[in-house]
Amino acid sequence: MADRRLQVFHTVARLLSFTKAADTLHMTQPAVTFQVKQLEEQFNTRLFDRTHNRISLTEAGMVVYEYSERIISLYSEMSNRVGEMTGDLRGHLLIGASTTIAEYMLPRVLGDFKMKYPDVQVRLHVGNTDKIVHMIEDNSIDLGLVEGVVTNKSLATLKCCMDSMIVIAQPDHALSIHESVTPQELLDYPFVSREEGSGTREVTMEYLHQAGVDAEDLHITMELGSPEAVKGAVEGGLGIAVVSETTVLKELALGILLARPLNPPLNRPYFFVYQKQKFRSLVMDEFLEFAKDRCSRDMLSMPGRREG
Repeated sequence: MADRRLQVFHTVARLLSFTKAADTLHMTQPAVTFQVKQLEEQFNTRLFDRTHNRISLTEAGMVVYEYSERIISLYSEMSNRVGEMTGDLRGHLLIGASTTIAEYMLPRVLGDFKMKYPDVQVRLHVGNTDKIVHMIEDNSIDLGLVEGVVTNKSLATLKCCMDSMIVIAQPDHALSIHESVTPQELLDYPFVSREEGSGTREVTMEYLHQAGVDAEDLHITMELGSPEAVKGAVEGGLGIAVVSETTVLKELALGILLARPLNPPLNRPYFFVYQKQKFRSLVMDEFLEFAKDRCSRDMLSMPGRREG
């Protein structure tokens, strides 16, 4: 970016927070404040009103923000066009991914992408599906990869691959004599669930609803915020759980956990999500194709898996 001050101002104005902007830009808060102050001195006017630990754009700030949006977009388009002409892929990409995807799929994808395109700087933010969608909505990130359904009509979604959901329990659990588990049978045992806002929880509850089972009848013993925490609770005997098959391959190989398929099967798509109207850089387009191909191949290479 030719003018770092404008980029910093744009981030603060978009998030209306110096602290959040500092986190997003990987800068200290005093450095962010200094950059904005320099821009205000250049224009000889305040760009933000600061009252009661909250900030808002002044009239001049709104004008600068409007132009900064256009300048930053044009800069991205320029980089994209030059990259197409030279075949040189470089730049930055801010990605957000829901917890399951970030922990079990993206590390390999990002590693291979970095090897192929060493001049691309990728930053990854991790949260549940709701959080990642909100970050796309407020332009905190360029691209999200989530497990849940996205209902915002201003956002575009692109299917990445399919994931299979299974039931896990302790190896000596009563389900060990079952070949599969029905939605109704999930009500018979203590249940460990992901937290509100999780794509895994959302798809599980919708699965029960489609099967005519009231999710309120689940005997939920714990609600936890990560796949690792859920696996630990199940291993500790606190209940059964519905999880992505990709998250328990190691535990199943070691015999630490028991897995049974759901009947009927439960498969869910992983989606890329991004702003419909936002300019898509060459870096983003290349990553979309690269990640879609790699994730699909990884899923298909799992034992007994076929993409649905």
